[in-house]
Amino acid sequence: MTKKQHYMTYAERIRLEEKLRYKVPIAQIARELGFSRQTIYNEIKRGQYVHTCKWWDELRYSADIGQQKLEKNKEKFGRPLKIGHDIAYADFLERKILREHYSPAAALAEARREGFKTSVCVGTLYNYITGGVFYELTNADLLEKPTRRPRKKNEEPKVAHPTLPSIEARPEQINQRSERGHWEMDLVVGPQGSRPVLLTLTERVTREEIIVKLPDKRAVTIRRAIDQLERTMPDFYQRFKSITTDNGPEFLEYDLLRKSVLGGTRFEVYYCHSYAAWEKGTNENHNRMIRRFFPKGTDFGKISKKRIAEVQNWMNGYPRKILDWKCPAELAV
Repeated sequence: MTKKQHYMTYAERIRLEEKLRYKVPIAQIARELGFSRQTIYNEIKRGQYVHTCKWWDELRYSADIGQQKLEKNKEKFGRPLKIGHDIAYADFLERKILREHYSPAAALAEARREGFKTSVCVGTLYNYITGGVFYELTNADLLEKPTRRPRKKNEEPKVAHPTLPSIEARPEQINQRSERGHWEMDLVVGPQGSRPVLLTLTERVTREEIIVKLPDKRAVTIRRAIDQLERTMPDFYQRFKSITTDNGPEFLEYDLLRKSVLGGTRFEVYYCHSYAAWEKGTNENHNRMIRRFFPKGTDFGKISKKRIAEVQNWMNGYPRKILDWKCPAELAV
């Protein structure tokens, strides 16, 4: 049975209580009611109470208690919940955040594009999530906020390789994001001991993302991947004018990295200061987005290229606040 996209009703809670009384397995209950097993477990926890028998105490489920707790959560905000009267709107937001890995702000933007009449602000949505208004969605499901290493007082940025072009020499039109064709590059690595990695490239203006699975992170492997892009992209020289990256040894073969497969130079390369990942912050943010699908410890040797392409397509179709809630795919054309 297809999973339902609405809150459990009081009538469904009554059916749940009855089935639990007759000790029907959770998996079977989930199938018959049309919800996921996790939803059933969450509801049991919501309506659980201690029943005192003659000789012992036991935990039981009450549909009335479950319903009362849901209504009480809604009353926490002091006035009727706008979101509570539009089940389709609430289900849409919950699905986007839980199933499709959207942030609350991006989910709200997509809801506006879909034409929902109900509307709440980002702060209100966070309050609803914290207050337990949603059926499955909790704060634990939200993405961790990015952190930044605080710079020590009077700490000067360190240029690790003075002979290589520093980000300090990068032209102003790149810094101001006034021209397309300038990218940031990095690697997303697997667990210690594994070799396959993801090469990620992020365009600074449109936020277009390219993800390439590599068998290892050697410099020659990275160059071959970029050689392949150069050979297969008809408009490569218009789309790639420069790349900004860090001081990892896999990126330091400057002359070879710039060398075109047709001879000459294909783009410029600029290097960030040491321990200054925020200097290519767009790519760093995108790598965190990739981790929504491939958490730390993921062995990329077990991830298919098809799945990686799906994640790349998701990222290029993901609406961004910085793009006025457009997605990279809309701007890359």
